[in-house]
Amino acid sequence: MASVWDDLSLLLDSPDSLTVTSSARGTVKEKPGFNPSEDVAALRKAIEGLGTNEKSLIDILTQRSNAQRQLICKAYHQATGRTLANDLKGDTRGDFEDILLGLIMTPAQFDCMEFIRAIKGAGTTDSTLIEIFASRSNIQIKALSDAYLAETGRSLLHDLKSEVSGDYGKALLILAEGKRDESTAVDAAKAKADAKVLYEAGEKRWGTDESKFIDILCRRSVPQLRQTLVEYKNLTGKTLQQSIESEMSGNLENILVAIVKCVKSVPAYMAERLNQSMKGLGTTESILTRIMVSRSEIDLLDIRAEYKKLYGCSLYSAIASDVGGDFGQCLKRLCGGDD
Repeated sequence: MASVWDDLSLLLDSPDSLTVTSSARGTVKEKPGFNPSEDVAALRKAIEGLGTNEKSLIDILTQRSNAQRQLICKAYHQATGRTLANDLKGDTRGDFEDILLGLIMTPAQFDCMEFIRAIKGAGTTDSTLIEIFASRSNIQIKALSDAYLAETGRSLLHDLKSEVSGDYGKALLILAEGKRDESTAVDAAKAKADAKVLYEAGEKRWGTDESKFIDILCRRSVPQLRQTLVEYKNLTGKTLQQSIESEMSGNLENILVAIVKCVKSVPAYMAERLNQSMKGLGTTESILTRIMVSRSEIDLLDIRAEYKKLYGCSLYSAIASDVGGDFGQCLKRLCGGDD
């Protein structure tokens, strides 16, 4: 697995998936000739009749863009006086319910719900927080923070502070500010200097100066960091990821490695997360739902391509052999095709 992350040869020329603004690489597109009132009538028939027609729910909610689903929700409320979310809650269960509810939220509301789930309760789900904040752009993080404020009346940063601590907490809080440099210009001399700073803060000294890693990895732009990764390997003969893995441990290692992976390729990082969620005994449905819903209009086509490259089988076939029922049908429709 490591070998994929060790190859930096094409890194500087590959598209930067952290700042994707078009939906060209998504699997879910706007439906041509979209008519919200037709969809509402079909949804009502599926929900209000005897027994629920799950196939109709899946056909409609996975095959419309998020913007179109928002219009459906509005029209549904106007037609019935009820919210589609409440009716789905009353009519569906478990993972199938979760994925349908995720689909009818805006992307920011969905991220917000996942964030709240990760911080509430006894323990914090750090892997979710790391995945969200390492892979989202400034715009997405700002939208998530705004949604959190609207939902709770509190500041996301304020609430996150009470959940995390230490160097890991420091790194996560910097990412959660959503202020990563987004300039596209690369300063080669600065990349060389940063690579040297990282080498001297880690491999070269006894004990690691974590603050240097956090500062550089959480603040520099993606193109700048890509150049730095190349310079670091030229300087040390190792990848920065290998150094982080040998120098650090726990959540700090996890978050810095996730940042490095997302700087290289968010789709490859997401493909790896999807594979981990289906590997071994049992499936982590919440990870599958979060990634398939949140990436379906951003880069799911690229995630599919990376999945095939990494694991030798299509994402579609992995889902088909791992997840059944209406939930599985939903995932396959979002996946959009077998490679």
